[in-house]
Amino acid sequence: MGGPVRSGRPGAGAGGAVRRGVPAGLLVPALVGVAFLLLPLVGVLARTDWPSLLHHLTTPQVTQALRLSLVVSGWALLLSLLMGVPLAWLLARVPFPGKALVRSLVLLPMVLPPTVGGVALLLAFGRRGVLGPWLESTFGLTLPFHTAGAVVAAAFVAMPFLVISLEGALAGLRPSLEETAASLGAGPLRVFATVTLPLLAPALAAGAALTWARALGEFGATITFAGSLPGATQTLPLQVYLLLQDSPEAATSVSLLLLVIAMAVLVALRGRWTGGAVREARATPPQDAAAPADPAGFADLGAPEEGPTLEKPPIRPGAGATSAPAPAAEESDLRAELTGYTRFPLTAPAGTTIAVVGPNGAGKTTLLRALLGLTPRAHAEVLLGGRDVTRLPTHRREVAWVPQDGALFPHLSALANTAYGLRARGVPRAEARRQAREWLTRLGVGELAGRRPAQLSGGQAQRVALARALAARPRLLLLDEPLAALDQTTRARVRHTLRRHLAGFGGVCLIVTHDPVEAVSLADRVLVLEGGEAVQDAPPAEVTRHPRSPWVARMLGGNAWEGTAGPEGTVELAGGGLLTTAPGEATPPGPGAPVLAVIAPEAVSLHLARPEGSPRNVWAGTVRELTAVGSRLRVLVTSPEVPALVAEITPAAAADLGLTDGTRVWTAVKATEVTVVGL
Repeated sequence: MGGPVRSGRPGAGAGGAVRRGVPAGLLVPALVGVAFLLLPLVGVLARTDWPSLLHHLTTPQVTQALRLSLVVSGWALLLSLLMGVPLAWLLARVPFPGKALVRSLVLLPMVLPPTVGGVALLLAFGRRGVLGPWLESTFGLTLPFHTAGAVVAAAFVAMPFLVISLEGALAGLRPSLEETAASLGAGPLRVFATVTLPLLAPALAAGAALTWARALGEFGATITFAGSLPGATQTLPLQVYLLLQDSPEAATSVSLLLLVIAMAVLVALRGRWTGGAVREARATPPQDAAAPADPAGFADLGAPEEGPTLEKPPIRPGAGATSAPAPAAEESDLRAELTGYTRFPLTAPAGTTIAVVGPNGAGKTTLLRALLGLTPRAHAEVLLGGRDVTRLPTHRREVAWVPQDGALFPHLSALANTAYGLRARGVPRAEARRQAREWLTRLGVGELAGRRPAQLSGGQAQRVALARALAARPRLLLLDEPLAALDQTTRARVRHTLRRHLAGFGGVCLIVTHDPVEAVSLADRVLVLEGGEAVQDAPPAEVTRHPRSPWVARMLGGNAWEGTAGPEGTVELAGGGLLTTAPGEATPPGPGAPVLAVIAPEAVSLHLARPEGSPRNVWAGTVRELTAVGSRLRVLVTSPEVPALVAEITPAAAADLGLTDGTRVWTAVKATEVTVVGL
């Protein structure tokens, strides 16, 4: 009684959790390794003359060496920062020939024996070294046997810790943060100072602390290159070496001091060195309270607000709780000629919103980045309001960008994020914050001005990102799937808010989206891209009725079959089979031409027996998938005669037919329900 209860299943633990034992073959060597590292430290503690500790540490020789060590390590840290930060940035961000060799040179002092490093420094900067005579004749500077030599030796062995720490942090930093800052009008130095450097602060602190600690403890390179002159180059580690010969107890006390300093640095880092460099808030933002999840993945397709076959709905004055949007600073049209991966002209008058759609890899994001001047894949000759901005850097183009993740700066509040573009354009701080607060209020998140991005839900963060872009008063607004990460309810609410504000935007807006509701409800035009080319550029109603891309037809929920025009209004399908269209429905541009046949899912009827009567297109098939879309069901039917066909029916009809996966059915489509467009 009272003993531990053991489950009958091996490895079973409390709460059903499985506890896996550590193999003895790994545990024993690991414990031996811990003991191997711990025993020397225990030896120092055990052999320390505690009653005489203070006396040993306050002798003139030790205090002089300590002061010198602090001076040398401090200057070594400063030298490492001046050279190491730019070097880390170069290695992380700039491709150049020989980068692997440069990185190896950076890491070399970490694996090189310190005395060998000292010899190398002596041969480079000594009186008979490569640069030594020039330094002495030009500046009167002799590094060996001088405090400056001790600084150089310490920086040589310690700087790699700073460089590799910052390089890893820079590599892990999201480029969209810096690119978004540039699109808001911040120049390179401002981006580095206000975005890059604050996000690198943990890595910089960790690297600097390790660099300082390593410089403080440097011995081999210092004694070889700079010698051991009291008050000039005899640092604390060298003092320990000398004390071992005359006073081992004092050497132990000084060793304990260095040990405590090193341990304090590691404890202060608290895993920053090994736990990752850039520590952005990674917690999942909370969902809006009134925003249920959408596990089925059909967000908005069945929402009553609007549908993919509707015209762009009008904006109702006064709709919503927010005030009317402020217009752009000035109206501005867009004229662009794109070359490279994206190859087409793009023009739009002021006040136009264009939805950019297409399959993955079609060039949608490349188009936006080309307009920003951020990609070598494509080039854009861009005129905004008659002003040629082609050769201007991103921060001077007056083009605001909202990437897919919103790219809110995690170290700034919602208010500071929104004011960022205004401040970058020279607006005084108080005025920028006033305007930023107004924009947050307009988008319904004014009460969240003091929160950081990690404290915002997905919908709130997207509205802050939109407020930040609109507050900058750009001539061109680029939105890369701004609502993709939101659930159905939040997306509908943010979409409604965005539509109202785009109505008062005086520039041109491009929205990349995969959602037909967004394309129809937000845009005046729909630009369809495939393989970097524009295959259709038309109003939403035209694209809905006559899609010229199979991908767009399927995005809008229709069946899209490619084929060639046949005689007497027929279509010979690419995958085999024949489709009949209604009499009088010409199939441009004539027999043999490539065409696209589009059939709406609601135009497909399902039967358990072959239907009689009017349908001209009847095929036998098998049900392979049933999916709920709003209040209806979509049924995927495969057939050996034609490509797979999607039908949309009511749940009651599905129940009457007894449809399940594998049910044999007949599909029927009236010839009048087939829309044919030339490709």
